[in-house]
Amino acid sequence: MWLTSSSIGRKVVMSVTGAALVLFLTFHMAMNLVYVYDVMVGTCCGNHYYDAVCEFLGTNWYALIATAGLAALVCIHIIYAFWLTAQNYKARGNDRYAVSGKQPVHWAAKNMLVLGIIIVLGMLVHLHDFWYNMMFAELAESEREFAPTAGFDWITAKFSCPGLVCCYVVWLAALWYHLTHGIWSSMQTLGLNGKVWLNRWICISYVWATIIVLGFLAVIVAALFAKGGCCGACCA
Repeated sequence: MWLTSSSIGRKVVMSVTGAALVLFLTFHMAMNLVYVYDVMVGTCCGNHYYDAVCEFLGTNWYALIATAGLAALVCIHIIYAFWLTAQNYKARGNDRYAVSGKQPVHWAAKNMLVLGIIIVLGMLVHLHDFWYNMMFAELAESEREFAPTAGFDWITAKFSCPGLVCCYVVWLAALWYHLTHGIWSSMQTLGLNGKVWLNRWICISYVWATIIVLGFLAVIVAALFAKGGCCGACCA
C-alpha cells in the first residue's frame, strides 16, 4: 500500500493525522476557555460552566469513541514521525536539510523530532493530571481528590504548583514551534499550496498556532487568579 511503502504516502499520513490533531487542539483550547470565563465572571462552587462541559463529555459513548480515535491518531502520527525521520537520516545523513534554490529551512523544521518528543512528554503529564483523574477515574469508579467532573477544581489545583506551570509553559512553547511548521507543511504535502498560497499558509500557521497556544496559556494564567477568588471565598 502506497501510504506505507512510499515516502510520499507516509508524508500524506503524517499530514492528515497532523491536521486532525490541530483541529482537536483548537476544539480543546476553545472548550478550556470556558474555565477562563468561569474565573472572569466569578461563578460560585458547584455552578461552574466548565464543570457542565466536563459532565457533558464525561464517559458518554461519543466521548469514549472520540478519545479512542484521538489516541489512534496520536499513535499513528508519532510512529510515522519516527519512521520518516529515520528514513531521512538514512537517505541524506548530515545533508538532510540541504535545499535547492532560495527557500530557507526554518529552525522548527530542523528540530521537529525534538519538539515532538517534548510534546509527547508533556502530553503524558497532561494525561496523568487530567484524563487519569477525570475520565479514567469515572470509568474505574475510583476515588480522587475531586469528583471526575469537577474540571474547574482540577485545573485550579494542578496549576497552583509553580513547577508544573513551568513544565506546561515549556510544553506550549514546543507546541507553538511544532505547529508553525507543521500546519503549512501539511498543506504543502497535500498539494493545497501554490506559488501564492504557500506564503499564505505560512502566515496562517503562525496565526493559528499563536491563537491555540495563547488560549491554553490563558487557562494557566486564569488558574493563578482562581485560587482565593470568588470560588475560594464562597468555599472557605
